[in-house]
Amino acid sequence: MNRIAVFEKVSYSQFAEAYRDSFGGTDSEIRNIYESIKLPKRATAGSAGYDFYTPTAIHLEPGQTTKIPTGIRARMDNDWVLMIFPRSGLGFKFRLQLNNTVGIIDSDYYNSDNEGHIFIKITNDSNEGRTVDVEAQGGFAQGIFLPYGITQDDDATGARNGGFGSTDSK
Repeated sequence: MNRIAVFEKVSYSQFAEAYRDSFGGTDSEIRNIYESIKLPKRATAGSAGYDFYTPTAIHLEPGQTTKIPTGIRARMDNDWVLMIFPRSGLGFKFRLQLNNTVGIIDSDYYNSDNEGHIFIKITNDSNEGRTVDVEAQGGFAQGIFLPYGITQDDDATGARNGGFGSTDSK
């Protein structure tokens, strides 16, 4: 196995700003939530995916969406990407969907202004009227590291500074 990455927590200030934007809360509540953040882990030696845990309880009625600041960033070797998917059971049982279908975390995202903070936006897409409840520190997504290649004539030289849309060509 290639050991190519490390998960870390973002700073408290980065997490607090993002958490307030998504959920509100007092400084003491947010501090307690930050202190309890779990780094992603594989459940078994044969698991490909690293489980991501929600820092707070999530309740989604059918059709509801929430943006979850995970408090996590990933430092990885160049030529690797972290792809984020819903946990299989939640997708199968509840049609829990990632709003961008698959999250792509590039290796250079780690150095962004937001510290490479990984956000995961989910929607309960149930067509059976089922409510999704995930307890605090419950697994809700999984990340898989994959190598990638580039074309022989690739000439990209740009530098990232941000998340969504930060690498759009002008």
